[in-house]
Amino acid sequence: MFESPFAESIVARARAAGQIQLAVHDIREWATDRHHVVDDTPYGGGAGMVLKPEPLTRAIRATKADRGHVVLMTAQGALFDQIAAHRLAQLPHLVIVCGHYEGVDERVIEGDVDEELSIGDFVLTGGELAAMVVIDAVTRLVPGVIEPASLT
Repeated sequence: MFESPFAESIVARARAAGQIQLAVHDIREWATDRHHVVDDTPYGGGAGMVLKPEPLTRAIRATKADRGHVVLMTAQGALFDQIAAHRLAQLPHLVIVCGHYEGVDERVIEGDVDEELSIGDFVLTGGELAAMVVIDAVTRLVPGVIEPASLT
């Protein structure tokens, strides 16, 4: 889902020039059961399914490095805007977690997520499209990616 939109345009040029690095990870890689299951019923009960804390926590900790800032894309997060894009563009390492199902187990949010962001007051099937919006907006603001006059 991510490769095609980022194989062209400003993001592709920034990647090719080494101005940004973009890696997409499948949290199933960090699931330890035979079927690589990453969803479960919410801890404490409730409707729907959430992303399990164990594989998601392992994935976040493996990819964030020492200085990583972890953003969870979720409908109840703070509204992502240009101010947030500028702030995120200054960070040396950003990990964007795409929520799915009814969300993410609260233990992951409390222990490993630095902030929750939303791209608007509507619900998507997953956080992937929202993450793409954030990546595109932030990439434009990385110094040297585009001319400063084009940043308005």
